[in-house]
Amino acid sequence: MNPKLPSAEEYASEQARFAARETVDLQAVQREVVEDYRNQVVLDINDACMRLSVFEGEYRWHFHPATDELFLVMTGELHIEFEDGAEATLREWQCLVVPAGTVHRTRAVGRTVNVTFERQTAETVFVDPQSDN
Repeated sequence: MNPKLPSAEEYASEQARFAARETVDLQAVQREVVEDYRNQVVLDINDACMRLSVFEGEYRWHFHPATDELFLVMTGELHIEFEDGAEATLREWQCLVVPAGTVHRTRAVGRTVNVTFERQTAETVFVDPQSDN
């Protein structure tokens, strides 16, 4: 995957696309995505937000120091790799929580659509995985 990925600041500062009480058709929103990677804030919920991510390939290693991140796969298959070598595979309608501070990256098998929930303006720290040496 070689798309332009957002910086940590762009990721944290993105505003919700839809307002409270506005009906959102997530299938229509994901169909609009033509890029290889798009992760957008759809709605704000209290001090959290719901993001819709549509992508192919792998995302970079990162962690969120102060927020858990819930992944729910709508379509496709999402692998979540952890710095310690563990890996989780999520298929349609499966979900998993990555605890705050956990270094991870996501890898989509084909075009994958997933929803994530995390704290609004979540800090993201991009890192290289620890070496096996």
